[in-house]
Amino acid sequence: MSIPPTTSTSPSRSARVTRPAPHCAISAGRSGYPNPRDGCASRSPRRRDAGGNTGVGLHTYPVVRDDRWRERGSASEEQARRAIAHSGRERPTGAADERQDRAERGAVVSDTHQLLPTAPPAASTPATETATERLPADRYLNRELSWLDFNTRVLALAEDASLPLLERAKFLAIFASNLDEFYMVRVAGLKRRAETGLLVRSADGRSPGEQLELIAARAQEIADRHARVFLDHVLPALTAEGIAIIDWSDLDDDERQRLSGHFQDQVFPVLTPLAVDPAHPFPYISGLSLNLAVTVKDSATGGEHFARVKVPDNVDRFVRVRRTESASTIAAFLPMEELIAAHLDLLFPGMEVVEHHSFRITRNADFEVDEDRDEDLLQALERELARRRFGSPVRLEVSDDMTEHMLDLLLRELDVDPGDVIQVPGLLDLSCLWQVYGVDRPNLKDAPYVPATPPAFGERETPRNVFAALREGDVLVHHPYDSFSTSVQRFIEQAAADPQVLAIKQTLYRTSGDSPIVNALIDAAEAGKQVVALVEIKARFDEQANIKWARALEQAGVHVVYGLIGLKTHCKTCLVVRREGATIRRYCHIGTGNYNPKTARLYEDVGLLTAAPEIGADLTDLFNSLTGYSRKANYRNLLVAPQGVRAGIIERIQRETELARQGRQARIRMKANAIVDEQVIDALYRASQAGVPVQIVVRGICGLRPGVPGMSENIEVRSILGRFLEHSRIMHFQAQDQYWIGSADMMHRNLDRRVEVMAQVKDPRLSEQLGSILDSALYPTTRCWVLQPDGSWQAWPEKSDEDGEQVRDHQEFLMRLRRPDQQ
Repeated sequence: MSIPPTTSTSPSRSARVTRPAPHCAISAGRSGYPNPRDGCASRSPRRRDAGGNTGVGLHTYPVVRDDRWRERGSASEEQARRAIAHSGRERPTGAADERQDRAERGAVVSDTHQLLPTAPPAASTPATETATERLPADRYLNRELSWLDFNTRVLALAEDASLPLLERAKFLAIFASNLDEFYMVRVAGLKRRAETGLLVRSADGRSPGEQLELIAARAQEIADRHARVFLDHVLPALTAEGIAIIDWSDLDDDERQRLSGHFQDQVFPVLTPLAVDPAHPFPYISGLSLNLAVTVKDSATGGEHFARVKVPDNVDRFVRVRRTESASTIAAFLPMEELIAAHLDLLFPGMEVVEHHSFRITRNADFEVDEDRDEDLLQALERELARRRFGSPVRLEVSDDMTEHMLDLLLRELDVDPGDVIQVPGLLDLSCLWQVYGVDRPNLKDAPYVPATPPAFGERETPRNVFAALREGDVLVHHPYDSFSTSVQRFIEQAAADPQVLAIKQTLYRTSGDSPIVNALIDAAEAGKQVVALVEIKARFDEQANIKWARALEQAGVHVVYGLIGLKTHCKTCLVVRREGATIRRYCHIGTGNYNPKTARLYEDVGLLTAAPEIGADLTDLFNSLTGYSRKANYRNLLVAPQGVRAGIIERIQRETELARQGRQARIRMKANAIVDEQVIDALYRASQAGVPVQIVVRGICGLRPGVPGMSENIEVRSILGRFLEHSRIMHFQAQDQYWIGSADMMHRNLDRRVEVMAQVKDPRLSEQLGSILDSALYPTTRCWVLQPDGSWQAWPEKSDEDGEQVRDHQEFLMRLRRPDQQ
């Protein structure tokens, strides 16, 4: 097998691969998860080097020495260096640049006001560094381009003809909304830095201006690809299945008459045509709104005028059409802009409509609240939320048939640079395809999956008492395979209703609109329990919802706090204090995902439920730090950012490296959403140089270059995307026999500007479960994308061979293990 040279398609579900790794059958353990203790041999995917050569290596876990892993890399050092040489640049050295660079990397919290101590910089260079350990300047991949590669992998799922059709439409919608947020936050930040005039370079040495140029070219490329997937593949396939997205010209007279009546009754009263002339200045265009740019001609004077009509954002994007004589069409959708465009004569009576085109503006949605100055954080945040809609423009999307003079007018009036224009064939804003996904066609969607109740909480006649179960032993839950509602949610609801419970303390970062978690906390407060909720009201794009919940909780008597000045509280923790006879016992939950029962069915996460005294004591100290005044830095069984996570992870990487040098069986495995922190990456490079096998599963951004001889030939990075969003953070240090889970990704924001918690999982049964998750994700024939030394991602595996082992879908495999009754 070889890795294909392009990433235009995702691995097919129907593909097969061959040659199972020797003695590598994954058996099911007690929990229904595969057993990691089978000592399997794993074949690494072939890598294609800069010169087009491929090589495959067979490594047997555990592995210690360099020579066993050097079989994996076939590229010469010179070839690999040529492949990455384009990105090497010098870091800034000026004092102003250094200050700005430190600010960008998270040194933004004044020591006077922060309530958790910040971590001292971890040593990125050992005191004695040998020649073989020196790391090249061009060792990092660009964060922004890596994110665009991630979204391209999402797009590849929409291109995958083996997926159910409406799931492909869903991935087109996800791609669109992802790209919107990228522009609103990341591109907006780069533009802000470029405007300051300070030479703040990225880790790979690029200035903000250079990054913006690369982003613009790449964004146009993938926008074209996105539109073509919809127009050439998904749309015709939907039509063939009786789900039609139609134009006004496709309608017959009866259908047009019905829709004209609907327009005049339901749409026309909402519309406001806005003229542009000396008496009517160019109107404000709100971010992400869809608009029609219209040119009309005055029949009396012959003069042409520009006007703008906003497509209402409080009505559905598509109008359902009842076809007159089309038995084969189950659902027909007419875009709202098509309906409006067909009736522009009613909006501009007596005028000739010369042309009309769709456009959409994206604005900077990233803002900051001065927490040192503002005494009422809620009011300050609400003021900033009101200003968000007035952010500066960062992107202009236009239909690709827009005339040059109309585009010039928009660029001039909106103050948009030509480099920020994305020309789109077909419909703008395909996030609207979520409405199409709602069509009741189960045969065009993934089969429903009903999460299982964890065995420890198994229901008999009535749900089992969670506290009794936890007194018997710790429980690891793995969502969405394990039910959130019958585990974590039940834990909090039973605590709220239990008369023996004295206190509940919980962090809330994001939750659902009708949150049973918030309702349980309100019930607990009304029952007289001490309830503390740390509501992170600065959670981006959930600020308004969290402000609402904070006020509802306060009105019910819950002690609501908003965290620490200058830091976001991102950790997922809950502490329940219960009287049991003459003693007090603490029960805890520490997770990787939010307390949101809706996203828990879509996001893959893990959580630890425990009554371990040391974790209860740690969470007590943590909540005291969050609600009071404390400089607590050291915990018994937790790593807590911003003080301890980076230093703790690097310490364990370095310890694994040292044990490998001593001849111990070493291996590092990580699963995360993103890995971009340079200090962590450098520690992983040095582990690789010492012969430590490093395997990383990352969903999104990765700044690490794997497979570079002399630096990272022992590092493999793969990405898994699919039905569920891979969201858990798991770390395994084999020689130290340690597993860690938590909320922190290896990013500056998580390690420097957030309160994060990582917890060690010590129970061997639960460690086995975590090992099984990693084993499945890293199995040789698991469908994934593999990161190459030049920063490209290649689909793996591409096809079957003579032995014919089935390509494994990681998520389907875990679903079958957890709920074989649903297959």
